[in-house]
Order: sequence, then structure tokens, then C-alpha cells
Amino acid sequence: MIFYFSGTGNSAWAARQLARLTGDEVYDVTDLNGLPKMDNAKQIGFVFPVYAWGAPEIMEDFAKKLPRPRVFTFGVCTCGGDAGLTMKQFSKLYPLDGSYSLLMPNNYIIGSDTDETGEILQKITAARGELERMAQEIRRQERIYRVHEGALAGVKSRLVNFGFNKFARSAKPFYAGDSCNGCGRCAENCPASAISIRDGKPVWAERCFQCLRCINECPRQAIQYGKVTAGRRRYTIRPYLPRDEQL
Repeated sequence: MIFYFSGTGNSAWAARQLARLTGDEVYDVTDLNGLPKMDNAKQIGFVFPVYAWGAPEIMEDFAKKLPRPRVFTFGVCTCGGDAGLTMKQFSKLYPLDGSYSLLMPNNYIIGSDTDETGEILQKITAARGELERMAQEIRRQERIYRVHEGALAGVKSRLVNFGFNKFARSAKPFYAGDSCNGCGRCAENCPASAISIRDGKPVWAERCFQCLRCINECPRQAIQYGKVTAGRRRYTIRPYLPRDEQL
């Protein structure tokens, strides 16, 4: 069983590729109604993005509640660079036998523009090879820690992540510009249920997960985050996948 959370598709794609290679069932945690039955689980995996060198709150909350049968466990975090202590901290919530980080295209357009097309395709191609390697090790149930922590991992995953969760998850800077046609896609797909449509325009709650699904998936690129995202490209993985890998 592989459980995943994904904002713009990187972790969803990685989880589904792993499931195909390992023969596991795959579940989006945002689609689950209650906790799944674990009676027949032979191994348990988690796939999620790194947010400010930590795991997303929604995945941490899910892991805290999930039963712990005595089976092999593994976790994969997708990231645009280094992962810090993400997997070590997550393993304190749900002990992992295998831990990995997986380099994927950048989608955090609040911090910087997305990767160029060529770099995106290179990262996805490299990720395919890494996922095949992971799958072989997972099938053999090898105890492995292959995570690119990067420099100052403790500072990033403790202090910076604390600051992100306390101060940087405000949804107040989100707004929809004049090109918004009120389609409602952002509200329908928000995993935090933090968006509602009022008078034909989206309105954000005070806080959200900062998955950036709304801003990256808006078909009219009408959504902005303050002044920093104007003119920056948007990213979701779907346009870069062949037909047989579509989510």
C-alpha cells in the first residue's frame, strides 16, 4: 500500500510509478474517507513533497493516525533540491525502514520561477531511473537511507520549517485577477478546502497547505500570490508526461 499527497502532480506521478513497479495499491490521502483497512498490507509506503524542508501537515496528520502493522515501511519525498531532515523527522511519526528523496521539477513559484522545459524533462527522465532503482530495493525490502539532506539540514528542518508553518502558510496574498472567469476549478481541487467562490471569484481562507495547486493549475493563469508571481511560469507535471503515465 502506497499513500501519497501531491500538489501539482510530482508526488502523485512518483507514487503511481512506484506502485506499478512494486505491484502495490496506491491511494491519494485526500480521497480517503477514514483510515484504510490494513489487515492484508504486506508493505506500506508514503510519497509526499517537501515543504520548507519538512513533510506537509496533511501527510503528518495522516501518518499519526495510521495503524502500524509489522511490515516493511518506506517513504519517498519529492523535492526541488535538498530535503533536510524531512525523512528523519517523518520517521519519528511513522517508523520507516527505507527512506529516499527524489529530485523533481520546481513548482514553488512563490520563491522562484519554474525550471525551463529542457530541465523539467531531464529531471523527470532521471527520476524514472531512480524510481526503478528504488522499486528494486523496496521489493527486496532493503533498509536504505538515500536522502539528499543538503547543508545546514538541522537549521532548515527545524527553524526554517517552524517559521514556514507558523508564518508563511498565510493564504491572504492569493487573489484572482481580471482574467478569472469564475470556473471554480481552484475551489474544487483545493486539498485544504481553503477556497470558496463568492460573486464569481475565488476567496481564500486565512491559511492553507501552500501546495500551490490553485495557482499552478489555473487554466487562465489568473491567480497570483501578492506581487511575486506576476510574469512567472506555471508548472504541473501533466503536460510533460506521455499518455501511458497520465494521472
